Amino acid sequence: MGGPAGLSATSYNLGRTGKRRGIEPPWPAQSHWVSSLKGARNMGRSQLRYLALVGAVLMVVAACGSTSSGPAAKQVKVGLVTDIGGLNDKSFNHLAYVGLQKAIADFNVKGEVTESKTGDDYVPNLTNFASKNYDLVIGVGFLMQEAVGKVSGSFPKVHFAIIDGAGTDASGKDLQHSNVQSLFFKEQDAGAMVGVIAGMLEKNKKAPGNTNVISAVGGVSIPPVNHYIAGFKWAATMEDPGIKVLIGYSNNFTDPAKCKSVAQSQIGQKSEILFQVAGGCGLGVLQAAGQAKVYSIGVDADQKDADASVIASALKKVDQATYTAIKNVVNNQFQGGALTFSIANNGAGYSLDNIQLPSDIQAELDKVQAAIKAGSMTPPADIPA
Repeated sequence: MGGPAGLSATSYNLGRTGKRRGIEPPWPAQSHWVSSLKGARNMGRSQLRYLALVGAVLMVVAACGSTSSGPAAKQVKVGLVTDIGGLNDKSFNHLAYVGLQKAIADFNVKGEVTESKTGDDYVPNLTNFASKNYDLVIGVGFLMQEAVGKVSGSFPKVHFAIIDGAGTDASGKDLQHSNVQSLFFKEQDAGAMVGVIAGMLEKNKKAPGNTNVISAVGGVSIPPVNHYIAGFKWAATMEDPGIKVLIGYSNNFTDPAKCKSVAQSQIGQKSEILFQVAGGCGLGVLQAAGQAKVYSIGVDADQKDADASVIASALKKVDQATYTAIKNVVNNQFQGGALTFSIANNGAGYSLDNIQLPSDIQAELDKVQAAIKAGSMTPPADIPA
């Protein structure tokens, strides 16, 4: 199902629908046993009483079996609107879709996805679902904050959730609408874990060229991106104080060529471990690393299949957050406000890809992860100087 004519978007109807089959009662039709009673005139009185009793019981059971137990439970409808990165970003839009699919399987919700092509699509795409009285409308990404703020104010009876943001006004102020649930992440936790890997590989002379230079390529300089980079740089310098960390931005989340260009510039400055924090655009970073025979690090989802250069991925469990928001609506437990996902509640982390780490690096990873989970170590949200 698509949205209204004129929407620059692609929609997918993911709902599971079906009719329950009628169930035949495991006893003969009423006319059969009535005929049996009529044919039993010559039976003894006790036999007639017995048959009459059985008949009465069967009539009651038949009546119960043929009467509905009440109205069927309402099927929850969920509309998911991606940002301009689209479902094929192999990153957080894709993960939101994975969370929706799991909710469809577990709760039999009706799900529909609309992919936004430009930023101008956000308001009409969100409005499309809200105007159809969907139970939950999910906006994916920080860039949709203002759109969620506007549409949620126009439809106060519809639940909204937004990944990486809140419902804000044009100035970025949280409007604190009671029908909006913000799904935030401590990206710095995940960034720190892959920063430990990069820092220790350089410190221990296990990197491709041992240049002691690493880098990060961000999409746009917004909080979720910079949180990742902050944790990455902080942990890398913690492990290897002499390391050099280059940081660049493509100002884009969709065009791999733009991120590839930034990555090639960093490789030219001797970076040999590159962390992509740019969604679909960042796939160009992984490609550039592969072509230069250096290492790369994926983001949000496990990106080991994107390129053989990927040695690790910083994980942000957007699928878990999306599933949680839907579950809350299904169970009538939705509340406005914010939920934060981090290493402490298993909402962030890392994966190892295409590399076997030395035991001392794995031991350090385990140590740092345990410290972050316990609260004795806190990666910064702002990029260190």
